[in-house]
Amino acid sequence: MQKTMPWISTAARLALAAVWLVAGGLKVGDLAASARAVNAYDLMSYDTAKVVGAVQPFLEIALGLLLLIGLATRLTAGISAVLLVVFIAGIISAWARGLQIDCGCFSSGGELAAGKNAAYWLDILRDIGFLALAGILLWKPRTRFSVDGLLMGEER
Repeated sequence: MQKTMPWISTAARLALAAVWLVAGGLKVGDLAASARAVNAYDLMSYDTAKVVGAVQPFLEIALGLLLLIGLATRLTAGISAVLLVVFIAGIISAWARGLQIDCGCFSSGGELAAGKNAAYWLDILRDIGFLALAGILLWKPRTRFSVDGLLMGEER
């Protein structure tokens, strides 16, 4: 297990990097849609939702890039875990309040068209899977092909 764990952690790091890069990349081109998606949760004022919606894609891309190169892996995994818990709580809140919205995780989000129902349980399960990836990196942050490894003299 000691020899395979860095490879498992590497797979977790690269998978979570891909998640953040795709999620942020899909939102960064339309910050107004990102703001509408955040606002659809009805958890904050519209002005606050605009700021969060504008910042979120850049945060996701930054997390993805840090994970991709393997820099500050444990810290980045920790921030990822916190963000994922916030996302899961937001989805649970929307579900509990009977909102019919697209989570906006990998889309423009917002209210669903009449007659469409949100599949919140799928969004929650998916995000729990992503949270598990972050958990692996919090537990075992040493990965192959990483800047962290180079800085610690592990990879030559």
